[in-house]
Amino acid sequence: MITAIVLIHAAADSIPETAQAIADIEGVAEVYSCAGDVDLIAIVRVPTHEGLADLIPTKISKVSGVLDTDTHIAFRSYSRADTESAFDIGIEAD
Repeated sequence: MITAIVLIHAAADSIPETAQAIADIEGVAEVYSCAGDVDLIAIVRVPTHEGLADLIPTKISKVSGVLDTDTHIAFRSYSRADTESAFDIGIEAD
């Protein structure tokens, strides 16, 4: 599975509607509204690079209110849960 983080600039007057429309697209796992340089961040998970190449320009970028996107493909995931589970291998709880 390919995970990508899509930074989205959106029209200020339609951020909630734009976010929901993006969240409703197949392949979009989560959408966050945020403060900072971008208005929305979408987490996208698709099986192939071709799926990603189709999803961003033909679906997300076409949503009303989307002004610009910047896509970052994730190579690896690191989280506390992943680290803790790695140390729990072979250890049984009492």
